[in-house]
Amino acid sequence: MAEYPKLLIKKYFEDNSFVNSSIASFNNFVERELQAIVDENKEIEPTIIPPNVDSFKIRFDKIWVTKPEITEADGSKRNIYPVEARLRKLSYAAPVFIEVSAHINDVQRENFTTQVANLPIMLKSNACHLNKLSTEELIEKGEDPYDAGGYFIINGTERVLVNIEDLASNRFIVEETSGVTDFVGKIFSERGPFKIPHTIEKMKDGIFYLSFTRVKRVPIIVVIKALGLVKDEDIMKLISAEKQYDEVLINLYEFVSTKNADDAIDVIARKIGITQARDVRIERMNEIIEKYLLPHVGTRQEDRIQKAYNLCKMLKKYIEASHGEIPLDDKDHYMNKRIKMSGDLLSDLFRMNLKVLVGDLLYNFQRIVKRGKFPSIKVIIRDKLLTSRIYSSMATGNWVGGRKGISQRIQRLNYLNTLSHLQRVVSPLSSSQENFAARELHPTHLGRLCPSETPEGTNIGLRKNFAMLASVSSDADEAEVVKSLKNFGLRGVNK
Repeated sequence: MAEYPKLLIKKYFEDNSFVNSSIASFNNFVERELQAIVDENKEIEPTIIPPNVDSFKIRFDKIWVTKPEITEADGSKRNIYPVEARLRKLSYAAPVFIEVSAHINDVQRENFTTQVANLPIMLKSNACHLNKLSTEELIEKGEDPYDAGGYFIINGTERVLVNIEDLASNRFIVEETSGVTDFVGKIFSERGPFKIPHTIEKMKDGIFYLSFTRVKRVPIIVVIKALGLVKDEDIMKLISAEKQYDEVLINLYEFVSTKNADDAIDVIARKIGITQARDVRIERMNEIIEKYLLPHVGTRQEDRIQKAYNLCKMLKKYIEASHGEIPLDDKDHYMNKRIKMSGDLLSDLFRMNLKVLVGDLLYNFQRIVKRGKFPSIKVIIRDKLLTSRIYSSMATGNWVGGRKGISQRIQRLNYLNTLSHLQRVVSPLSSSQENFAARELHPTHLGRLCPSETPEGTNIGLRKNFAMLASVSSDADEAEVVKSLKNFGLRGVNK
């Protein structure tokens, strides 16, 4: 009987790698996220176009990544394996191709496929030549068959993207605070390129205020009315059908004169200092509400009512937590945390740099149009721009949002040291501050993070490692959960 656990553990590690989650994250980035990022920037309209043209659009369509290759000095291209990249100080990277089309007056002018970048490829991922090779084939290619993969080769140096532990976005958290208000509710609303902090506070005047982007402390009831939920009775029922809270009645009474959505939008616009004519004020405020208010719920006109329902739900949680009816949220509970793995980090990097490429494309196009010429798009796309920026971040570790040390040179002191480095999880909190609660072991670390592997000194508890059998689920798994719940009878809120 004593042999069975050993057999099970042996079988588990034969079939599963320590870095499976990291490889799955990179595969998801290459197969799904890249296309989603391109779809966010699908149509580009230059502001300066030739005088004889009514409309001109540049459209990005399909994007795909091939297998790693190199271009030799004579211009010939061939496949490259990791061992050659290490020995010749090259990058193990694959070309990224994109379909681009130009449309004049909604008629297609040109359609072509061009290379926009070289993307560093993670070893043992689906885009890597080593994927699914047997032990004998790996030895033949000059690789260690016991090497886990899960890292990149940039200019001959093996580099790993460390996992970042961050607060979960799109989760409403209520915590105690000191200052003008006793409690504060926070949510980071994330969708594509947007990650917008929202806060709900109750000030000394008894009014609940909402803050997001440029909109600082506007009454939440006015925002709910601006989203189309104008009847006081409906607002009260959605906040709490079973119990009437006095604070909500006071807030509703305070803004009882705001009868329709346009009036409410105008009130917010004036509060944040938009001073143009009423029509312009309303138009600008509508744009801010659609784009920057809870973008994870949606960014279309028809999503507004769902945003109103969500604000009512958040307000209910805030009131219940401040009354002590439900416990306050624990920021260190792993339910409220998310791990950003290699795929998520590369998504952030690619998204920002694609915007730089689009800006460069527009600048070159408009500069040539000013000279009275009409350039071909193929000529003005610079593929070296995206490649050099990605390589620069991967080689230095300086990432989007001012983060440093994301990409690190892999530690090869011994095999266990290498595995440990591939499993590292780093908190973005400053190591020079105390942050006792964040450094402590939390019961929810059990089975997820190793309780003993952390450095001594200033980084204690901020630099952690995955537990041996830990695996990280993806957004696709989340979608499956929602699908299952719908099959069990979960229904959306519809009025």
